[in-house]
Formats: sequence, C-alpha cells, structure tokens
Amino acid sequence: MKSIIKLEELGLFILGIYFFSQMEYAWWWFLVLILVPDLSMMGYVFGDKVGALCYNIAHHRGIAIVLYLFGIYCSNAETQLAGAILFSHSAMDRMLGYGLKYQTGFKYTHLGEIGNK
Repeated sequence: MKSIIKLEELGLFILGIYFFSQMEYAWWWFLVLILVPDLSMMGYVFGDKVGALCYNIAHHRGIAIVLYLFGIYCSNAETQLAGAILFSHSAMDRMLGYGLKYQTGFKYTHLGEIGNK
C-alpha cells in the first residue's frame, strides 16, 4: 500500500483518539475497546458472504461517524464512544493494510489482497 495512504489513515487514527479524548472516559477504555470491532470476524463462521457483511458493517467509517454524531445529538455517551472506537479502529486497520472485505474471502480487500505487498 502506498505510504501516503498509510499517513492519511494515521491522521484519521489520531483524529479518532481526539474524538475519544473529548469524552469523560478513562484512557484505559480506549485500549480495552479498540480491538472489539474485530469480533465481527466471527461472521466468517457462516461463510464468506456473511463474514464480509459483518466485517464491513463493523469497519465502515460512515457508520462510525453517524454513531458518534448521533451520540452527541442524543447526549448518549455510550453511542458516542462506540462511534469513536469504530472510527479509530477502522483507521488503524487500514493503516495496517486491512481494508473492507470482498465476498470472495477474508484476504481480498478494497486495498488489495492481504499478504501481497
């Protein structure tokens, strides 16, 4: 993956950390929750189509932003937290080369095939 994309994702990851810092949670919550979106990989137990759908929903930045803003609008800290974690996690994954999944298998992503660098 191109270095410029990795830098862009690093910037978005830092922005996600900033979003988190605006909330009243202790920092250890960020460390505990940052990998929770990867539980969506359990969808692959039911095949590539279901797995890709579950994974992509949990790693979609648009959904993360909507959750974060909805949490602000409704004054719901948990929803806002979920949005910040999803946003940060998605940026972190993309920074590492893990993109949204195609239905053909876990290693096929919108950023290219995982393992083919």
